[in-house]
Amino acid sequence: MVNTGMADLFDTSPEPQSGTARPAPLADQLRPRKFDEVIGQQHLLGADGALKVMLESGNLSSVIFWGPPGVGKTTLAKLLAAETEMEFVQISAIFSGMPELRKLFEAAKLRRQTGRGTLLFVDEIHRFNKAQQDGFLPHMENGTIVLVGATTENPSFELNAAVMSRAQVMVLERFSLADLELMAQRAETVLGRPLPLTADARAAVLDMADGDGRALLNTLEQCYSWKITQPVSREELSKRLSKRAPKYDKSGEEHYNLISALHKSVRGSDPDAAVYWFCRMLAGGEDPRYLARRITRMAVEDIGLADPQAQEICLQSWQTFERLGSPEGELALAQAVIYLALAPKSNASYVAYKAGMAAARKTGSLPPPKHILNAPTQMMKDQGYGDGYQYDHDSPDGFSGQNYFPDSVSRESYYLPIDRGFERDLKKRLEYFAKRRLK
Repeated sequence: MVNTGMADLFDTSPEPQSGTARPAPLADQLRPRKFDEVIGQQHLLGADGALKVMLESGNLSSVIFWGPPGVGKTTLAKLLAAETEMEFVQISAIFSGMPELRKLFEAAKLRRQTGRGTLLFVDEIHRFNKAQQDGFLPHMENGTIVLVGATTENPSFELNAAVMSRAQVMVLERFSLADLELMAQRAETVLGRPLPLTADARAAVLDMADGDGRALLNTLEQCYSWKITQPVSREELSKRLSKRAPKYDKSGEEHYNLISALHKSVRGSDPDAAVYWFCRMLAGGEDPRYLARRITRMAVEDIGLADPQAQEICLQSWQTFERLGSPEGELALAQAVIYLALAPKSNASYVAYKAGMAAARKTGSLPPPKHILNAPTQMMKDQGYGDGYQYDHDSPDGFSGQNYFPDSVSRESYYLPIDRGFERDLKKRLEYFAKRRLK
């Protein structure tokens, strides 16, 4: 293409007249027609990739594509059908039910009788309930269909074990910046003109896509629709486009991934990473009250008595948020996150609780030893209730050393404090009482 000026580089031609066919959406124009044109997912399509190996073997089995939105699940399904010369049938679990499925299965049976297979692509397959998912099984087993399901949710949690056992799960990854740049270059090649953006604005658009190829192409299409004669700068871009909210489903897989990242960053004493994941969740629209509850749980589970003040700080930050509201209240929660990350860590109380609970379930309804039971009636005194009890405050140092476990249960040590923070002092006290019991 000959560059004859900015007006030629950035198309300013008028919209098509009424009745004139509009060009196909950019996403359709750039959709790969063969596997060699696919951008990204090389862990599946490379020489030893699972999808590549499956195709080369000539034995296409049912597949579940699991990955975030906009990473090519539908495209791969269509290419699979084309590569194996199967009929491509697409449905969405959101809009389909058992009547639609029965019609599809009957059509697939008739198609099979003519020697043509059916690749049934089910988008959002996790939306089908257990009964609907079970409906696929006989048709998968007898070869009526090859099922290709697409889901953004963890199949381990959302799909029936029977479906999972008959399909291979393939994980699709979000696009890297390099992948997104290749898409932008392909768009420029297909449309025959460069993006109407400065280098900084171009980088901002790629970053804004957040690994979502479909979102990138939609944004590029919007950029190409502008009637301009000069490339748009980063500053002007922010006025023309609204930045996409980070992908975050408060009830889905990403929710649990991010809270896990926050919890482990706190446990790992990394305040910077902890603040990052805390802010990622807030930016995604998470309820700050949920985060307040979770960080209080972290104080109980991972700091415990190594720093008894940690739990109080979490509760105070929670209360401060309730008093101030958003956005100022989130700062109090962020301060609690930082405090937890830097606090001495101990799960000794948590371990003691779990061990005590296990012992309680195992020993059932064993009664306490009689010497620590109250005897409000004469009959109970005659039965030995309270007999031999030593009032600890009457001992010289306030410690009698009596047994408080059931008579038939050997003494166990559930709480084992670590040599950090305040638990260092508790450990010394525990050791002192243990020595006294031996006397």
